[in-house]
Amino acid sequence: MSQTFEATTTVLRKTALNAVHRQMGAKMVDFGGWDMPIEYCNSPLGPGGLMKEHLAVRTGVGVFDVSHMGDIRVTGPEALAAVQHISMNDASHLTIGQAHYSALLYPQGTFVDDVIVHRLGGNVYLLVINAGTREKDYNWVRENIREFNCTAEDIGDLYTQIAIQGPRAADLLRKLTDVDLASIKNYWFTHGTVCGLKNTLIARTGYTGEDGFEIYVPSDEKTSAEVWNKVLEAGREFNILPCGLGARNTLRLEAKMALYGHEISDTITVLEAGLERYCKFDKSDFIGKAALEKQKAEGIKRVLVGLESVERGIPRDGYKVLDGSGIEIGYVTSGSYAPFLKKNIALAYVPPKFSEIGSTVNVEIRGQSVKCQVVPTPFYKKPRKQS
Repeated sequence: MSQTFEATTTVLRKTALNAVHRQMGAKMVDFGGWDMPIEYCNSPLGPGGLMKEHLAVRTGVGVFDVSHMGDIRVTGPEALAAVQHISMNDASHLTIGQAHYSALLYPQGTFVDDVIVHRLGGNVYLLVINAGTREKDYNWVRENIREFNCTAEDIGDLYTQIAIQGPRAADLLRKLTDVDLASIKNYWFTHGTVCGLKNTLIARTGYTGEDGFEIYVPSDEKTSAEVWNKVLEAGREFNILPCGLGARNTLRLEAKMALYGHEISDTITVLEAGLERYCKFDKSDFIGKAALEKQKAEGIKRVLVGLESVERGIPRDGYKVLDGSGIEIGYVTSGSYAPFLKKNIALAYVPPKFSEIGSTVNVEIRGQSVKCQVVPTPFYKKPRKQS
């Protein structure tokens, strides 16, 4: 997902919950052409803001409007063959009701976008794509499945997508549905009644590093607002907070989840991004496979590493990474103070010889060279459940 936070000055697309966000005192920003909440400083549920919203998700539960995400449905007798051709993971292993992380690649092995592929039916697949690349993705999919007996539809406007994330997410959602949530494993989904709405898609997915669910409800404003408010009311006992894009970004950074335009882009390959485990070279041919096999044989010249500040200073997106002599060797893709870990962390591309855990590099922060250490990632892992 491309990350652009700017003041709202032009005509932007709005989700069905836009008026609700404004009524709740959200600070709104331009995010990839969408008018979206970045944080809720004066929420009726209590003072929010990025830090509190982040911690609500790590320790309790938070709710996000993620309706700006795109949805492409691929349907037809050759839908599987088409999905296999345009994406790097092996969709032939998906059972109906199962999803997985994948990516759409250019022939050079770089990213059109990363996607979540859901198998809805025997010959029906749903690709959940990012907001900032939505039109590009849809056009790219349509162009590259022409040889297959199937069709692609942009159905993103049919749904309001609400993400309920955090260790108490299941406790909250259980109050609003009769679906057996325990039977939905991570990266699986089902359909059931939520807030009285039948046939609601409930997916155990998210972008925060926590347990959680994403629900898809009709996109009219009345229904969307009713569901949003019911989720917030059900979450009061768990100290729920509405959460904006600011917390979403720091949560995904702690969990080392890639962000389009930062860790992945049309100039970064799958191997450089460290996402080879999702790229199935042993399946039939797919776009980008040949280039990646060639790069794998030749070796890569940069890798993505985790950094932690040793000295005072926060490495921010785009800052230069320097070696001990002050020579530029790479750049920071994402960086922030980590509210839960209480550290200054970053992801950065550097040459492989600087990637060993424990080695040190410098990041240029406002003209000053600040020492950082290469550390293991993800920075945060959710605790294992006690048996």
